[in-house]
Amino acid sequence: MKDVAARAGVGLKTVSRVVNGEPGVTQDTERRVQEAITALGFRRNDSARVLRKGRTSSVGLVLEDLADPFYAPLNRAVEEVARAHGALLINGSSAEDPERERELALAFCARRVDGLIVIPAGHDHRYLEPEIAAGVATVFVDRPAGGIAADAVLSDSHSGARAGVAHLIAHGHRRIGFIGDRPRIHTAGERLRGYRSAMADAGLPVSDAWVSLGPTTPERVRAEAERMLTGEHPVTAFFTGNNRVTVTILRVIARLPHPVALVGFDDLELADLLSPGVTVVAQDAARLGRTAAELLFHRLDGAEDAPRRVELPTRLIVRGSGELPPAER
Repeated sequence: MKDVAARAGVGLKTVSRVVNGEPGVTQDTERRVQEAITALGFRRNDSARVLRKGRTSSVGLVLEDLADPFYAPLNRAVEEVARAHGALLINGSSAEDPERERELALAFCARRVDGLIVIPAGHDHRYLEPEIAAGVATVFVDRPAGGIAADAVLSDSHSGARAGVAHLIAHGHRRIGFIGDRPRIHTAGERLRGYRSAMADAGLPVSDAWVSLGPTTPERVRAEAERMLTGEHPVTAFFTGNNRVTVTILRVIARLPHPVALVGFDDLELADLLSPGVTVVAQDAARLGRTAAELLFHRLDGAEDAPRRVELPTRLIVRGSGELPPAER
């Protein structure tokens, strides 16, 4: 910085203001400083800046799976908010493994991130208590924290699932299969609760044979769907717990000689181009990410109000698959 100041003919404070984007510098002076920076190849020393300011201007994001299309707009929204606040986003995938989630979150903290946004894989987040006490702002998204009081931004999975199943019932279905994710996952449980609520609202019984929660691998989902479609009382419609399940169910019913209605939780790419189009209960993933990131920076700005739980609404998108009547069999 001394070399830049000498070449530009200004003081160290002026160089600092230009480098950090602070006001109080004329355009001509800023131009001379920038020319000196370019000529000398100056780069800001962020390690020294951290020691001086106590902040790294970075935040960590722990996702379930970076390859899942649902998380792409969420990740992008967090990144845009972070960038608007002059912060760098670091992210990683937990692969739905609580231990890997813990390792990632603590690794980010070890690198002195200012805040964390976590999509939790586990149910016990007391391991973050020392980090939060040390000043690491933390917001949970998609699912709430376990064992600690913390900000959470969620979609209203229960109401969304309830509306999706009620839509199938309104189109004449009485035997509706539900295939979802692992029961320990908060969203899977809420969507199952919404399914049962809609069936109860309509005075319809739910057979245990119509409900299946577990890993969303194509092999398991396919086997469960084929089981539900056979026997004395086969289902005439499916409500699926997430987009991965929906894709497998679409492949199963495409091979059937008769139509089977389908409403899926989560939208998916090209859903409107299929025939019929796929009716879904859509979450706004970008809004989830943006709301969580804004809440995180609200905390980083010094807000000390009680932890918040924000629930965002879902939206039923009607495209055709959920409006098919029960097939005559």
